[in-house]
Amino acid sequence: AVVSTQSTGEAEIIDFFLGSKLKDEVLKIMPVQKQTRAGQRTRFKAFVAIGDFDGHIGLGVKCSKEVATAIRGAITLAKLSVIPVRRGYWGNKIGTPHTVPCKVTGKCGSVLVRLVPAPRGTGLVSAPVPKKLLSMAGFEDCYTCATGQTATLGNFAKATFAAISATYAYLTPDMWSATVFTNSPYQEYTDYLAKPFVKQPKKEVKY
Repeated sequence: AVVSTQSTGEAEIIDFFLGSKLKDEVLKIMPVQKQTRAGQRTRFKAFVAIGDFDGHIGLGVKCSKEVATAIRGAITLAKLSVIPVRRGYWGNKIGTPHTVPCKVTGKCGSVLVRLVPAPRGTGLVSAPVPKKLLSMAGFEDCYTCATGQTATLGNFAKATFAAISATYAYLTPDMWSATVFTNSPYQEYTDYLAKPFVKQPKKEVKY
């Protein structure tokens, strides 16, 4: 079943459909500070990826005073952002889909991530962060290319998530609707056009 949370406002709905299959992983916990009159106020920002390793992936980011609260909130937000993932083939359509259906790109900040289809058996040729997201989404083989400040883990993860979500946004030829061709006007009115043209005499208009 393909589950999407475009109009879902509650994480429990995702638990109902995908609960047992969903696995979450904390990508990073980073402290962020705000300068106040009394000094600094430190909070913790958590990045959590969630997926069922079979066509669904979500990414959540939450900031909180405590680490546990930030992780809990990030898991909830990740569930709310779950999207269906489209998989395809590299060459012949043999077996189950195993890679991205076409070349897709995602961008966040300066980080640009490009996913390229790979032959079966290649594995995930990727940095650790996109590798986790791709495997959670259910991809077995994929080439990746990244540019920009990939050390910024948050943007790297978001760019990868954007690229994965673009798999269903791309209209490939196999999804085109059947084209119904109509006859050209020359062909449709060929009988009329074949008749010799007879010039009609002008009618005199009396005033």
